[in-house]
Amino acid sequence: MTSKMKFVQSLIKTAARANVPKHIDHFSKFSPSPLSMKQFLDFGSTNACERTSFVFLRQELPVRLSNIMKEINLLPERLLAMPSVQLLHSWYIQSLLEILEFLDNNPDDQSVLEMFVEVLESIRNRHNEVVPTMAQGIAEYKDTFHQLDPVTDHNIQYFLDRFYTSRISIRMLINQHTLVFNGNTNPAHPNTIGCIDSMCDVPEVARDAYESAKLLCEHQQHREAIQISYVPSHLYHILFELFKNAMRATIENHKASRTLPPIKVMVALGGEDLSIKMSDRGGGVPFRKTEHLFSYMYSTAPRPSIGDKHRAPLAGFGYGLPISRLYTRYFQGDLQLYSMEGSGTDAVVHLKALSTDSVERLPVFNKTALRHYKLSLEADDWCVPSREPLDLAVYRADK
Repeated sequence: MTSKMKFVQSLIKTAARANVPKHIDHFSKFSPSPLSMKQFLDFGSTNACERTSFVFLRQELPVRLSNIMKEINLLPERLLAMPSVQLLHSWYIQSLLEILEFLDNNPDDQSVLEMFVEVLESIRNRHNEVVPTMAQGIAEYKDTFHQLDPVTDHNIQYFLDRFYTSRISIRMLINQHTLVFNGNTNPAHPNTIGCIDSMCDVPEVARDAYESAKLLCEHQQHREAIQISYVPSHLYHILFELFKNAMRATIENHKASRTLPPIKVMVALGGEDLSIKMSDRGGGVPFRKTEHLFSYMYSTAPRPSIGDKHRAPLAGFGYGLPISRLYTRYFQGDLQLYSMEGSGTDAVVHLKALSTDSVERLPVFNKTALRHYKLSLEADDWCVPSREPLDLAVYRADK
């Protein structure tokens, strides 16, 4: 390539980046289109038309990216200035621009469809480290400015829930398209469509997550098949995190004992819900700390360096439980913790049993979202307990 051609290409890229705010403003005016598990399954099994998927994604992905990029821009300026956040922001801009290049392409051209799959795979690889990179940016911000005020803390918590949910949904769309139209079928899982297993064996995934945690757990030899349509990798992520926490608490709480109490898992399938309860006797946590466990600002483990290749994913960032709960809520489920200090903890995962009820839960940028970032700290309308009772005699003397 001649230096002149390189210069022209550089000018084109610079001009494209200059138009990014206009593109974000345009696409953020549209709300994302949530899909149900059944729609994902029906599309992949009976109507697997690559052209249709391409036409949908070249519009839907910019909408989902632009909605969340609007909210990235509302973060505190000092947080946006952190190197990790700037790097992450550049990834989103680059990915948006790459998808926008397909807006005017002919969907009947097979070479266009093939190139689109390659670009989606490139975007997925680029965004592999989004979660730890954002976590690193938040950590840099806290290290630089130390104690966060309650308003900033609330705004960041609100943003991260929406940001990570958006990321899960974008990866879901990319994975479905690339796996359905460019993936290899897995003979061991013939019911898998993309990354969804229409007969996801929940106890089997629970055992796989347990085995990965490599510690003792109560093992049931005889069990009924309990199956729903779900994304096994999502379920594995959730259960692995819960097993890891339960095992660590059990070991720390029974250091003086020769035997460890079992971690018990119960799976129940009803007409609407599939529920998984994991019970440990790891000592529990105080009631006032329960909600802290879902805060991105709270972690009891030492934070690793970002380049540490031997660390567990997200270990030390305190993101395991918050993101696990987002995975459950992504398809309208939930994750709840019931802890008894001095005894142990029950973690309950609720998932939708019916594929028609498992609909994506997606953030949308609008005036309601904007109000959350403009929240001001107001006086509490409940009395704050004090350690010492008020001395009314002193109060009257002051008057």
